[in-house]
Amino acid sequence: MKTTIKNTLLPVLISTLAATSAFAESRDSTGFIHEFKFGVLQHDVDNLWSGFEREDGLDVNLEVILKPYVDFLGGQVRPAVGGSFNNAGDTSKIYVDARWEKALSANAYFSLGLGAAVHDEDRETAERDRKELGSQILFHFPIELGYRFDKHHGLSVYFDHISNAYLISPNEGMDSLGVRYGYTF
Repeated sequence: MKTTIKNTLLPVLISTLAATSAFAESRDSTGFIHEFKFGVLQHDVDNLWSGFEREDGLDVNLEVILKPYVDFLGGQVRPAVGGSFNNAGDTSKIYVDARWEKALSANAYFSLGLGAAVHDEDRETAERDRKELGSQILFHFPIELGYRFDKHHGLSVYFDHISNAYLISPNEGMDSLGVRYGYTF
């Protein structure tokens, strides 16, 4: 499965994001893309939700947040599709989320999500430098705090966690933390 995500799905995801971004830009306010995000995340960060790290490297994170939304608890819930691709050959993932975003001020926002991720590593391993995630399909929990400089450009601090929520053993989980640039259409 590792070669599938990195060698096949990464180019497909990048091509899809580029095509949908171009389509959204050409249609402006009537397109179906709300925001495109790109970032660099530290992979498998120590002492966060998962508690420990085993894997290395940085993740390149790409994400599209779609325009359809539902008002909920003073914010908006939108679908998000993305992926994080590790530069050291460790775990990469693609994901789909429901993302709730709430404005904190005219420019600042907070975002929380829940979704599913598919990763490219073995579920169980004897290798000491790999996480045992227990399932190929995992829960994806993102948290983001951001600031929009104007109508289109923003930066954020982004955290995400993947695990099987102790539905299957093992469940070592994995955390990523970094910064992302967002372009709102």
